[in-house]
Amino acid sequence: MDQVNSAVETLVQSSNTLFILLGAIMVFAMHAGFAFLEVGTVRHKNQVNALVKIMADFGVSCIAYFFIGYWVAYDTTFFASAEVLSQNNGYDLVKFFFLMTFAAAIPAIVSGGIAERGRFYPFLFASMLIVGLVYPFFEGLIWNGNLGFQAWLETTTGAQFHDFAGSVVVHAVGGWLAFVAVLFLGMRQGRRRGGKLVAFAPSNIPFLALGAWILSIGWFGFNVMSAQTLDGISGLVAVNSLMAMVGGIIASLYFGKNDPGFIHNGPLAGLVAVCAGSDVMHPIGSLVVGLVAGGLFVWLFTYVQNKFKFDDVLGVWPLHGVCGAWGGIAAGIFGSEAFGGLGGVSFSAQIIGTLSGIALAVAGGAIVYGLINLLFGLRLSEEQEFDGADLSIHKIASTNDE
Repeated sequence: MDQVNSAVETLVQSSNTLFILLGAIMVFAMHAGFAFLEVGTVRHKNQVNALVKIMADFGVSCIAYFFIGYWVAYDTTFFASAEVLSQNNGYDLVKFFFLMTFAAAIPAIVSGGIAERGRFYPFLFASMLIVGLVYPFFEGLIWNGNLGFQAWLETTTGAQFHDFAGSVVVHAVGGWLAFVAVLFLGMRQGRRRGGKLVAFAPSNIPFLALGAWILSIGWFGFNVMSAQTLDGISGLVAVNSLMAMVGGIIASLYFGKNDPGFIHNGPLAGLVAVCAGSDVMHPIGSLVVGLVAGGLFVWLFTYVQNKFKFDDVLGVWPLHGVCGAWGGIAAGIFGSEAFGGLGGVSFSAQIIGTLSGIALAVAGGAIVYGLINLLFGLRLSEEQEFDGADLSIHKIASTNDE
């Protein structure tokens, strides 16, 4: 009997390890989506830089999160022997891999906002500080109960802040960090002509669309596998993600007036918003959340680009920052039993948790980007920006036409 129990335990442990490993691989693949979405949006002279930034940020993020960030969030280090670390089929190591891909999404989000005029190494250094300190501090508050924040919310509001897959922890925090970075950088050259603001057309719609498809597919690993164990897997999460994605598509199709850039970002807006409550909402509620997110993204991106000197190249602040915040709040509405959800959520807790994430991102971004801007400068020179980041930084163009 003991042998049977041991075999079952080993099977469960190995299955959980494989489950979360597949999730880590899917979210890792999403970074190719971030890369191609940016490549397709920026002008040709900045395509190489878009690719290199996402890859370099991932490498820096892994180092920062392995040695510092995971420790900050979960009070766990990896300085034990390999024999200890490989226990339980190495589940704890693979869990780190999975959560690291979430952490690395923060610089990937910021990258889209600062495109075409941000300096390479200063922002790479900023990514290290953010993934090592700023992001894991809030991650630990929400997903590990650090400093008693969740316990206080439960005592005060009757429920903890619910963010199953990171609408606020990942997306809103990343989007609002990008908001601060964009403010520091200012507008790209040439966006103001004759007293009016003009937009730069995407350089490659097929690449933009490819990025959106890769992200959309990978998102089902992002959301479903946030359960982190096989026994926690839920078809409800998968279908809620699907319905929110579709809602984002429909809304962006209508409000974006057939614009391919909006139509391919619409599903991402819906997926960002559904992360928080994907495990507790009804599929119809998720559809509504996605519809609102898709419409909100199109309207806010258009309004900001046309009315203000806020030059967010990929619209990462409305897409991740605002739609992520909407998702955090929406979980408190559509996750309630009154709207067909499973319950166990508090609207007031969702408001407080969402605002806390925004406040920490803005404060952390102001400190990190402000300090680096003071010491090194964040923006390319006028000549470098005119020549493009590809030639100025990497000394090569994206294509060789000779």
